[in-house]
Amino acid sequence: MNLEAVMQELEALSKERTKKIYQSNGAHEPLFGVATGQMKPILKKTKLNQPLAEQLYATGNYDAMYFAGVIAEPKVMTEADFERWIEGAYFYMLSDYVVAVTLAEADIAQEVSDKWIASGEELKMSAGWSCYCWLLGNRKDHEFSESKLADMLELVKNTIHDAPERTKFAMNNFIYTVGVSYVPLHDKAVEIAGIVGPVEVKKDQKKSSFLIASERIQKAVDKGDIGFKRKHVRC
Repeated sequence: MNLEAVMQELEALSKERTKKIYQSNGAHEPLFGVATGQMKPILKKTKLNQPLAEQLYATGNYDAMYFAGVIAEPKVMTEADFERWIEGAYFYMLSDYVVAVTLAEADIAQEVSDKWIASGEELKMSAGWSCYCWLLGNRKDHEFSESKLADMLELVKNTIHDAPERTKFAMNNFIYTVGVSYVPLHDKAVEIAGIVGPVEVKKDQKKSSFLIASERIQKAVDKGDIGFKRKHVRC
C-alpha cells in the first residue's frame, strides 16, 4: 500500500464523534477521527514499513501520524528521526502515545529520553518520562540501572510541582510505574509518592485536577499487580 491508499482507508474509517474527542484533547486539523482499534486491518496490509511511516507522519494529519507509529520500525530509526518526530508532535497524544511508544522499542530509548527530560521543553520532557514508563512496563528489571532510576525519582520529587503541566502527568506516572513495574525500587517509589503528595495540574478553562501517585500504587498493591510487565509496548 502507498500513502494515498492508506490515507483513503483512514478517511473511510473516520467518525465525527471520535474526531471531536481527539480535538477536545488538543488535536487539530487535519485529522479524520479514527478509533485506534479500527486501524489493525490496515496494518495487516502494510506490515511494518518505515518509509511509509515517515510519509504518513509528515502529513501532519493526526490519524496518519498515529498510524505511522503503528507501522514504524523503531530499531532502524536514528536519533535524528526521533528528533524530527518529537518536533512534529504538537500535543501530548502524539508525544506520549506515538513518539514515546515508538522510541521505547528502540535500542537508543534511554539515551534519547534522557536528553528530552533535560531539555526544559514541555512535550519533549513529557515524552522522555513517558518513554521510561513504557520501558519499565515492558523490559526486565535487570536492563535498568537501579541507581539511575533512584536518581530520577529524586529529580521528580524535587521538580514535579514546578514542572510544565503536561510534564507533571508523565512524571507522576513515572513514580507510579517504578512503584508497580520495577520491583527493586518499589519501596522508594512509595516513599517518594508520599513526599510528593497530590500534584495539581491546571487545565485550560477547566478546574484543576490532582494527581496522587500513592493512591494508584496502593490500588496496584491491593490487586497483586506489583512486578507487572506487558509483553509488547505497541498493541
